[in-house]
Amino acid sequence: MNSADCKSEFRVEKGDLPHLTDAIHIPAVFHCKQRSICDGLEGPGTVCAAETYKLSLQIQRYDSTFSKTSFCFELITNEVIDFIYDKHCHLVTEWNRDVLSSVALQQYAETISRKGSPLNNCFGFIHGTVRPISRPGNGQRIVYNGHKQVHGLKFQSMIALPNGLIGNIFGPVEGRKHNAGMLADSGLLNNMGNFAFSLAGQPVCVYGDPAYPLRIHLQAPYRQGCLTQQMEDYNKAMSEVRVSVEWLFGDIINSSKFLDFKKNLG
Repeated sequence: MNSADCKSEFRVEKGDLPHLTDAIHIPAVFHCKQRSICDGLEGPGTVCAAETYKLSLQIQRYDSTFSKTSFCFELITNEVIDFIYDKHCHLVTEWNRDVLSSVALQQYAETISRKGSPLNNCFGFIHGTVRPISRPGNGQRIVYNGHKQVHGLKFQSMIALPNGLIGNIFGPVEGRKHNAGMLADSGLLNNMGNFAFSLAGQPVCVYGDPAYPLRIHLQAPYRQGCLTQQMEDYNKAMSEVRVSVEWLFGDIINSSKFLDFKKNLG
């Protein structure tokens, strides 16, 4: 497979695959419970391939790309995903002191401020997203989201950073869960109260939509009502820089088609 085909099939440059396996500490061999085996380079490749295409298209590509049946391919993919999650999930589910250090937070805030943010201490954005799923046989009300009018699972990007990374994520939770409820369950505000400070010791914050409460480390737009022109200008300016959060989720779904649950139903 040449470099162009590798990038198309796996979303990774051919020469970067060995570096990827080293970076995430992939073992030399994966052993599945039903005794299927794949080497350390093939394992991450199966995950990249699985995420690239819709489920209906994956089955057509398994036998042609890998010398394994689609059933074996799926078992290996799940094995590798479980390994990566167990070993590295803390990097995004907990406070990452490398990505979210005081030095980095100050740099993020300065970058967002240069883009037109009225807040000079905002280092990222918080946002919830609903991923539609098929209607379940049981517990339909639990996963039904009235705002989007779909059955789904909710995820919350706790900190979408200006460098394109997600600094912290929480979920999935049931579709009916309110954003403020996810915020409380995640414990993010407690972490920010302990770690979200600039080099000068000043608190820095994330910015969310009106569904979130106002806190020292969490800011939101002025609510609807009798708004002054200055308030409206503030809301507009913050909305323009916050739209990057929507792009972030869109980029993930566009590059990893398998994650688009709703389209996989077809």
